[in-house]
Amino acid sequence: MKNKVLVINGSVSSPDKSFSVALSNLFIEEYLKKDPEAEIINLDLNNEPMAQISLNSNNIGTFFNKEDSIHYIEQLKNVSKVIINCPMNNFAVTGIVKNYLDHILMANETFSYKYSKKGDAVGLLPHLNVQILTTQGAPLGWYPFGNHTEYLRGTWEFVGAKVNPPILLAGTKLAPTFNTDPKTVALSMIEEIKKAVATF
Repeated sequence: MKNKVLVINGSVSSPDKSFSVALSNLFIEEYLKKDPEAEIINLDLNNEPMAQISLNSNNIGTFFNKEDSIHYIEQLKNVSKVIINCPMNNFAVTGIVKNYLDHILMANETFSYKYSKKGDAVGLLPHLNVQILTTQGAPLGWYPFGNHTEYLRGTWEFVGAKVNPPILLAGTKLAPTFNTDPKTVALSMIEEIKKAVATF
C-alpha cells in the first residue's frame, strides 16, 4: 500500500530563506528516491487559521472543535508518516507549531488514560513514523533550557508515534552559515539526511 506522508512546515521564515524548509525539501527529495510512489501531503501551518489560534481563558470552551482539532487529528490518523520542520524561536518551537500541537493533543483522540496501568497516558497514534527536522541560531548546547528538538520528540512519542532520530542544524545565526544559501547548508548535511531516510 502506498505511503501517505504528511509534511508539516513549522517555519515562520520565507521558504527561500528558511534553513528548516531547505532541510525538509532535501529530506523529501532523498526520501522519494527510496519510496517514489509515496503520496506527499503538504501542510504549511502559516496558511492554516487553526495555527493562528492560541489557547486562552476566553476560548478554552471552544478551542477543541471539529474544524480546528478533529480535522487535523483525522489527517494524522490517515497518513503513515510525518515529516515536521521547525526552527527555534525564542528558545522554543514556533508559535504556529505550538498551536498545532495544542489542537491535536486531545484526550481520547491522540492519547488516553483509559488503558493506562500506571497512570501514564497511552498514545493513540502508534501507526505513525515521524521525522523531526529542526534548526536553531545558536550552537548546540548554548541554551539547554530551550531544547525544542527534544520537546518535539517527546510530544510525538507521547501520542505513540515512532520517532526517527531527529536532525538538528545548529548555529544558523553564526558566520559563515548565516551568510550561506540555506540549500547549500542543507546539502552539507546530506550524509546525515541519507542515514535518516534509510530508517524512515
